[in-house]
Amino acid sequence: MNATGFEPAPDQDPDTASAPGRIVLLTTSHRVAPGLLSWPAWQALHAADRVLCADGARPQLPYLREAGTAVDETSPTAEELVAACAGGRTVVVVATGEGEPALTDGLARLAGSGRLQMPDLELLPASYDLPGARLLDLVQVMDRIRAECPWSSQQTHKGLAKYGIEEAYELVEAIEEGDRDELREELGDVLLQVIFHSRIAEEDPDTPFSIDDVAGGIVAKLIHRHPHVFGDETATTPEEVKAHWLRTKAIEKQRTSVTEGIPLGQPGLALAAKLASRVRTAGLEVPLPQSEGIGYELLALAARAEAEGVDPETALRAAARAYRDAIREIEG
Repeated sequence: MNATGFEPAPDQDPDTASAPGRIVLLTTSHRVAPGLLSWPAWQALHAADRVLCADGARPQLPYLREAGTAVDETSPTAEELVAACAGGRTVVVVATGEGEPALTDGLARLAGSGRLQMPDLELLPASYDLPGARLLDLVQVMDRIRAECPWSSQQTHKGLAKYGIEEAYELVEAIEEGDRDELREELGDVLLQVIFHSRIAEEDPDTPFSIDDVAGGIVAKLIHRHPHVFGDETATTPEEVKAHWLRTKAIEKQRTSVTEGIPLGQPGLALAAKLASRVRTAGLEVPLPQSEGIGYELLALAARAEAEGVDPETALRAAARAYRDAIREIEG
């Protein structure tokens, strides 16, 4: 055994000693439960002459040993690894979280030197991230920030409320500007608000909830409100889908007025359009209040826009952007 703790392969039969062998670099995702490996990975592990891992604390190791795979906790150099493959042997290296860059760089240098007959090198992903897997990273990062950051650890739902409003407006602006990079970033900022509030909610002494509770609630709501997707109902047009949504929502909420659930703190045009939409959808005949003043004129315009399928808030913002561009043109 040498200074690295790596024991070289025993002497080989002269007839096979010249065979270069095979190195399998086994990579796993930390976002997948340890032990949940692909079948090709298990086949490679069982067929290997040796299995090596530089990190003895790697979460996969207890499961590999439980399955009967002997794992040597060692970190060979590239030369030592090539030597271990002599005679046609297969050595599987269970990669650490960094992916063994020093080892792969060393193998690349050896191959480029032309001094040695190199073994076959295979990169074998043993587990894959599922869609949404990076959300687990976000949860872990938020946990650590909440615990260790002097500012984040003191925040409350009320203290963060203004940031939620700001991020929502910035998201709308990114959508209006059509900037894809900005859109991705602003979606992340909005997602941060959800994760942050959920993390704070875990600490509530009376009614705590977590991001899993938040996600579980919206999953249940979406399934219930889409019986045409997850149930036996049929919907072939957007209008039928909206009818399903409103019907199931009415049953859930048991509201006594169509105005319930409309946030009064939203921008005035959006508020007016939402009220007009609720009235129209419910089939109510509610005359607009008549009075003097620009507010009532704007209310009438918002109701008219909604009836014509136009979002007045979006329309006004588009006009305001055109006005801004005109100002800048005059300014030169």
